[in-house]
Amino acid sequence: MMAWWTDQDAGWIGAIAGSSIGILGGLLGGLAGTFAPKGKYKSLVLSIAFSIALFGVISFGAGIYAFTQSQPFFVCYPLLLLGLVCCSVIALIPVINKRYREAENRRLEAEEFRRS
Repeated sequence: MMAWWTDQDAGWIGAIAGSSIGILGGLLGGLAGTFAPKGKYKSLVLSIAFSIALFGVISFGAGIYAFTQSQPFFVCYPLLLLGLVCCSVIALIPVINKRYREAENRRLEAEEFRRS
């Protein structure tokens, strides 16, 4: 079976995808750290998180498929590594949701305080 791409292509794929995911992860962290405590842009922040996680699941699945198809290491490794890194975002989603719930609770408590 022929490799899906060359080892040089694997370097480019890993560099471009890894850099893109790194930038997107930094953006997610910045947005979540800034807006979640304020309770703003919840759908945007969670959409980015779910998108990264979905890309991770797809990439990891493609890496497993490549491995089962006896693709060389330089085909499997970037897919599996990107998938594993992106899937780690799944663990952050409950934390982000918790910050948004805390912000909502603070807002509700402030409204109750103003009414009384």
